[in-house]
Amino acid sequence: MPASHYIVSDVMTHTAVAIGRDAPYKEIVALMDQWKVSAVPVLEGEGRVVGVVSEADLLPKEEFRLDEPRPDEFAEAAKAGALRAGELMSSPAVTVHPDATLAEAARIMATRKVKRLPVVSEIGMLEGVVSRSDLLKVFLRTDGDIEAEIRRSVLGEPAAPAGLDVSVLEGVATLRGALAERSLVPLLARAVRAVEGVVDVRMDLGAHEDAA
Repeated sequence: MPASHYIVSDVMTHTAVAIGRDAPYKEIVALMDQWKVSAVPVLEGEGRVVGVVSEADLLPKEEFRLDEPRPDEFAEAAKAGALRAGELMSSPAVTVHPDATLAEAARIMATRKVKRLPVVSEIGMLEGVVSRSDLLKVFLRTDGDIEAEIRRSVLGEPAAPAGLDVSVLEGVATLRGALAERSLVPLLARAVRAVEGVVDVRMDLGAHEDAA
């Protein structure tokens, strides 16, 4: 039973705001404010991503304006005197490929504690940006769309048990019907949960209890 087919390129912003290494501090702040973004990729050459400047990279200038840094803050405080993107950026950039799954992108964001990821080609060229809000777009799918996909990609598979139906309400998918094989319950639940936009999975398969 295949998982849903959504990948990063389906939800990413294709027109990405980016800067060069020589972009000055105030210009970066103004750009981020204008476009309402929390980070911008830094490019060189024909568009290769070499780093990212985020709000966290910009804040030391204010954080250490008056206070002396502690020994464990020296690396962070060094950015307080930075004037251009090349000095401010975090490098190498944390990126993702356009064919990565949404789950992979979400995992990278969570483990690396970033809100936005530059989307790059195999040779590191910028193709777009994906944000946390982009990953949540799948939850804007209508119940009807989700229901149709579950019928097609899960219940419509040759290996799927017959006699089952599904309904979706507010993203919660409910499977109903007779299921003699108890071992298929977790497999079905996993397959339905893999459909993008599903919030939760419920089973109304009472007949399988009698069969068991």
